[in-house]
Amino acid sequence: MRADFPDTNSGAIRRRALLFAALLLAALSVLSISLAGNAPAETPQEELESTRDKLEGVQANSAALAETIAEQNAAIDSMIGEVSALRQKRAVVEAELAEKQAQLEAATKALEAEEAHLERVREQLGRALGLLRERLVAIYEAGSPDLVNAILESEDWNQMAAQTEYLSRIQSYDDSVVERVKTLRDEVTKAVGQLTEHRDQVEAARDSVAALEQEVAAATAEAESRFVELQAAQHERREAMESLESREEALSSNLSSISNQIASEGGTSGVPTAQVPPPLNPGEEAQVLNESQASAPSSAPQAVIDAISAGNAIAMTPYIWGGGHGSFESSGYDCSGAVSFALHGAGLLESPLDSTGLETWGEPGAGKWITVYANAEHAWMVIAGIAFDTVGGPGPRWHNPWVDSPEGFVARHPAGL
Repeated sequence: MRADFPDTNSGAIRRRALLFAALLLAALSVLSISLAGNAPAETPQEELESTRDKLEGVQANSAALAETIAEQNAAIDSMIGEVSALRQKRAVVEAELAEKQAQLEAATKALEAEEAHLERVREQLGRALGLLRERLVAIYEAGSPDLVNAILESEDWNQMAAQTEYLSRIQSYDDSVVERVKTLRDEVTKAVGQLTEHRDQVEAARDSVAALEQEVAAATAEAESRFVELQAAQHERREAMESLESREEALSSNLSSISNQIASEGGTSGVPTAQVPPPLNPGEEAQVLNESQASAPSSAPQAVIDAISAGNAIAMTPYIWGGGHGSFESSGYDCSGAVSFALHGAGLLESPLDSTGLETWGEPGAGKWITVYANAEHAWMVIAGIAFDTVGGPGPRWHNPWVDSPEGFVARHPAGL
């Protein structure tokens, strides 16, 4: 069998090539340093243009990462909708459980009351049976009174009447004792039947409570499990966003400082942060009629009018965590769900975004007509000078002046607005 051995000659060639490459790289480094030292320093304007070019290059190279974040946004929104639906399902089951527990308590009280009633009737029946037993013994010992003999043995009419009345009373008393015994027996029978019915109700209620408790536990476990997955996905997205932002942050900061340097040399104030929308012209600002209704200016673009109309449609609806995610239609909305609904009504958003997702939506900075403010915890928006926010009440509503401050939020706006 032929053995394979390493080619020592080719290995030596590779080592020499690597050594030559290292020496060449060192020489080029020394040459570049020498040339850099001899090259004239860039002017602020040239440095500004160079930094802009680098920033545009970084932004272009970040497109793939931005697409990944967009995919994560869609997946996270779907999970938020699922978690919200699971939590609402749990709330419904918990309400059913509370109702069944109330029914169980009522049935238990009714059962206890019926048991007490049955005990009282049994005591009464026992006394009535004892009295009947005494009457039967007395009749047996004395014999049954005979009305005919009483009449014949009477010496006069008065004695006969007295004897007859006496015998009639005895008969009525005996009849009432018998009737009382029968009535009490019927009442006992009825009470036993009702007692059985109440016991069945208690058992059924207990079974329902046990089943609902299991359902609540299952819904809670499912919601918590899905929420853990949601948090993991949000953490992964945050890392991707920080990676994307860190590539631009240094260049953007350098770009701003250079622009401010050039502006100060030219006697201007430099580059503003652009977190607040520019002032609107007279007649362009929307009007807050009340917390549930706002009036759009007639001079506003159609998207602005539609966004205000969409906000009016859900203003004052209940605040529901995750409401408006997974689906725009909901019985209630959270902060980002309300903002997403208004943007969707304006034709500016195809699917809902959470507050973190809104940090990368649209264009950076404040817009003239629409500005969205978002961070990892909250989101709100300004449309034609008025705010649409969930702060200040249990659900989305209109505010003028604004309740929230732009400080601590990322400002974004739709292109052209």
